[in-house]
Amino acid sequence: MNFDPTEGQLRWRDLARDFARTEIAPRAAQLDREQKFPYDIVAEMARLGLMGLTLPEEYGGSGGDFVGYNLALEEISRADTSVGITMEAHISLGCAPLAAYGTPEQKERYLAPCASGESLWAFGLTEENAGTDAGGTETTAEIEGGEWVVNGSKKWITNGGTDITAGVTAIARTGLRENGKPELTAIILPQSTPGFSRGPGYEKLGWRASDQRQLYFEGCRVPEENTLGERGRGFSQFLQTLDAGRVAVGALSVGLAQACLDEALSRAKERHQFGRAIAEFQAIQFKLADMAMEVEIARNMVLKAAWMKDQGRPFGREASMAKVFASETAKRAADQAVQIWGGEGFMEGSAVARYWRQVKINEIGEGTSEINRQIIARSLLTESPEEVKTKLTAQ
Repeated sequence: MNFDPTEGQLRWRDLARDFARTEIAPRAAQLDREQKFPYDIVAEMARLGLMGLTLPEEYGGSGGDFVGYNLALEEISRADTSVGITMEAHISLGCAPLAAYGTPEQKERYLAPCASGESLWAFGLTEENAGTDAGGTETTAEIEGGEWVVNGSKKWITNGGTDITAGVTAIARTGLRENGKPELTAIILPQSTPGFSRGPGYEKLGWRASDQRQLYFEGCRVPEENTLGERGRGFSQFLQTLDAGRVAVGALSVGLAQACLDEALSRAKERHQFGRAIAEFQAIQFKLADMAMEVEIARNMVLKAAWMKDQGRPFGREASMAKVFASETAKRAADQAVQIWGGEGFMEGSAVARYWRQVKINEIGEGTSEINRQIIARSLLTESPEEVKTKLTAQ
């Protein structure tokens, strides 16, 4: 086994790390406080190739691999998860389905401006009664005169309403299957489509400088050619999209957990009690050791899942494992960071207080921890113990 990243992967990691440290981290507290989308930061990330990192070069992307993307995303999220989720949702949820399932014409028209980072693209799955349960989708689309007529709404859609958002790929009910279950189809809806409107941005605990809002479709008409992939394949497409997204949210969580460890280490060395730094007390040392071990494990889980995707191997179970463990690691790290900072960590102005607010959403977005545990358990129960062991240890 070789755990060394390639030169290309290290270049992406180091590029993201340098940019995050110099341009994002110094403004993270202000971005959180003002809750304004950082257009200038996103524009510079686009110029550096970060906003199209895994997307095809022929359409303006950077052509990087999935491991390099997750290494870079960790560094961006280490500085600020608001910027991290903007990058993740644009690449993993918005653009990746266009790249995977789009026709050459669709890629040229919709993917190219987004792959370069000039525009953002969103993915519309979640509704009031649908998300993980895609069968509850109430947004509908019907063919009339060669056009899809889309009606319904989506909620909690990241990058759905910025000034540079070009559109959304929405999952809609387009009929019933023979077994009585809904037929789901992915449909491309440009932002300028008549009848397409957006609600105000949400007031959130975390990700406060990123854009999440409701989207509304009232008689939105787009050509039938705006079907992404095959009609009725929307369910399969969103499952594959979420697998990759879960790995990326794992990387985002590792970045936040590492930021918590950074702050905890700094505080433990600087604060003195009873005539010595609190880092010299065993109780604090054990907290730091546990945080470091969990961050390292989570990082390796994320990178293994990313590597499996790059190798073309099935990685759904590993994606869920990485997402659950990394998000829960980040929560424990945030809690311990506040504990080590003590009263100062309870103050809104401290970085660890901001991390503590931000961390909870990682256990919810891209599939809750409960749903991902079900995915893991079901995959274990459908295979023999030897098959499970082989897959879990394969490199």
